[in-house]
Amino acid sequence: MICLAFLVATRGDVAPTFQNDRVALEARVESLLSAMTLDEKLSQIHGDSKFTTAAIPRLGIPRRWMSDGPHGVREDVGPDTWNPAGRTDDFATYMPANICLAASWDAELANRYGTTIGQEARARGKHIMLGPGMNIMRTPLNGRNFEYFGEDPFLASRMAVGYIAGAQSQGISSCAKHFLGNNQEVQRGSINVEMDERTLREIYLPAFKAAVQEAGVWSVMGAYNRFRGQYCCHNELILNQILKKEWGFRGLVMTDWGGAHSTKESVLNGLDLEMGTNTSYDRFFLANPFKAGLASGEYSMALLDDKVRRNLRVMIATGALDHRPTGGSLNTAEHQQTARKVAEAGIVLLKNTNDLLPLDAKRIRSIAVIGDSANRKFGYGGGSAGIKAFYEVTPLEGILRKAGDQATVTFAQGYQVPTRRAFGGPDVTGINPAEAAKAAEATRKLLLDRAVQAARSADVAVLFVGLNHNRNSDTEGSDRVDMNLQNGQDELIQRVTAANRNTVVVLIAGAPVAMSKWLPKSKALLLAWYPGMEGGNAIAATLFGDVNPSGKLPCTFPKRLEDSPAHALGAYPGKDGLESYTEGLLVGYRWFDEKKIEPEFPFGFGLSYSKFEYSAASVAVGPDSVMVELDVKNVSTRDGSEVVEIYVAPRQSKLMRPQQELKGFTKLMVKAGQTGHAKVHLPMASFAYYDPAVRSWVVDAGTYDVRIGASSRDVRSTANVTFRTSMLLKD
Repeated sequence: MICLAFLVATRGDVAPTFQNDRVALEARVESLLSAMTLDEKLSQIHGDSKFTTAAIPRLGIPRRWMSDGPHGVREDVGPDTWNPAGRTDDFATYMPANICLAASWDAELANRYGTTIGQEARARGKHIMLGPGMNIMRTPLNGRNFEYFGEDPFLASRMAVGYIAGAQSQGISSCAKHFLGNNQEVQRGSINVEMDERTLREIYLPAFKAAVQEAGVWSVMGAYNRFRGQYCCHNELILNQILKKEWGFRGLVMTDWGGAHSTKESVLNGLDLEMGTNTSYDRFFLANPFKAGLASGEYSMALLDDKVRRNLRVMIATGALDHRPTGGSLNTAEHQQTARKVAEAGIVLLKNTNDLLPLDAKRIRSIAVIGDSANRKFGYGGGSAGIKAFYEVTPLEGILRKAGDQATVTFAQGYQVPTRRAFGGPDVTGINPAEAAKAAEATRKLLLDRAVQAARSADVAVLFVGLNHNRNSDTEGSDRVDMNLQNGQDELIQRVTAANRNTVVVLIAGAPVAMSKWLPKSKALLLAWYPGMEGGNAIAATLFGDVNPSGKLPCTFPKRLEDSPAHALGAYPGKDGLESYTEGLLVGYRWFDEKKIEPEFPFGFGLSYSKFEYSAASVAVGPDSVMVELDVKNVSTRDGSEVVEIYVAPRQSKLMRPQQELKGFTKLMVKAGQTGHAKVHLPMASFAYYDPAVRSWVVDAGTYDVRIGASSRDVRSTANVTFRTSMLLKD
């Protein structure tokens, strides 16, 4: 194809500055901006199809492509529809869900994850990838919890920085989303979120701040909801004042699709790129209505130029104007290995009575694999996170590959996920709802009986239960209605564990579920999340001991929904369009600690096939940081990895503070019988809180306990540091 960029008028046939990739970024931006007409400028700040902005051939500006996919590059859809485009070259590696990545507690692995996303985005011709999702898990019911990094802002920050740095190293822009307060899907398009300033600064902003100031993310997506009365996609406080002015963000802010509601607020309050589901692209708020406002003098040209600069800056920074080769790669062996490594590292062993796991493949003659989730593929579901995977190894396939040659493997579905039918009279298939219900009950009993018989006849039963990506069950656009397992799975677990005492329960889910009905009688429990296209192999490797589990929970698993703060206080899902975060700072484990509530499993919890002993910790206080060091000994006969978690607990404070907060961690691989050395750097900000009275971060004078543990409730070593004077820190 002939490049038309050189048709721009120049003196003496010298290429304009913006075409020279050796010129400084800002000089190129200004050169290109000065060459653009009004209509060309406007074309760059709103979509011209579902996932693109217009090309400007005479300036060498290509059509800019965006794609959903925190877990991979989404299948292409038609230009003006959400229906699949019907392509055969839009497959992608289906990575484990972000919540699984968070459970690995491995920032370097997050970088590999992001690198994979970036390479495949390049191969698919994308410029901006809409991810990662970075909202905090405030309620177990949020339908998109599986897309996020859990309940703790520090852990979420470390995962986000690794992910974004890896993705953007491949010449694409990540897009941090959803900024801000999109912590539920119920009423997401209208709910007004209110929280106090400390809660905003200490809980809900840190991951986004780290994405901007540490990872250098080039794009940020506004959330659908309102924040303090204004829609987040054009919110003066969070976009102009905090993101751009305080944090110095130089990239672009885009809407979630259809997230803009006003031309005036979009123009004035920090929005730079409007995307949407409405196909009348010229009628977008930042299209013809903005143009009319410019013509009338309501808006200054400087407002438009700032938006265009930000879009051009991202294009140039990611190489879009330099005729970058397609590059990248799809579904390489390395990508598959990364997907499997994340799945293995994120699997959490929650219970292992009498060391039932790992299973000994040489001694087991028969295995009953039970549960719909054992043979279900999850890649295509979940809303915008869905992936058209090259392949997906189910848990049943993984077990067959691992043990099928040595043992007889049988499968029983156990339960059925119902197909939604019409209300009232017969549906399109002619089946009356009453008759369908009767048939469904008969099928339920039959599947249950067959599962029990399979379990009773086998040496070991491996029972797969959990959620899926159907409506009200881990998907965009709807929250769960409660924490319970659906479709009779509680009864199935109880019946199967009674029939075979050697039953391993494997949970496939992106958020906490209620376990009180069956957990006491279950000997072993693995949490596999949504483990991606290599998930079946990763699960089988963990079950049979080829992989030693090392995942830790990135969220608290409550015994009851009403133990969670937003539900205990009756704050969810809001009232009369208002959602007040009355729990304040006490999100997740902070609430459970403060209220002395015993969770089912605490934040940071995860077992291993190895046993680890921690030495006494030492701390060294420097001028601007504290160094924590200790030894971790593997006292078992199996190599394993241990996450060492560091919590800071102030003994005194002028303002209320959580009893303890995660401020550091490291993951050590320690060979059997050997000792590893943990060294964790705590910057002074680790000891600070935000004081609204002085609009700054404050470290109070006094003593702070530094708790080192295997979970938030399993402290193995404690040290302390004392600061003689209070300090104000720069934001």
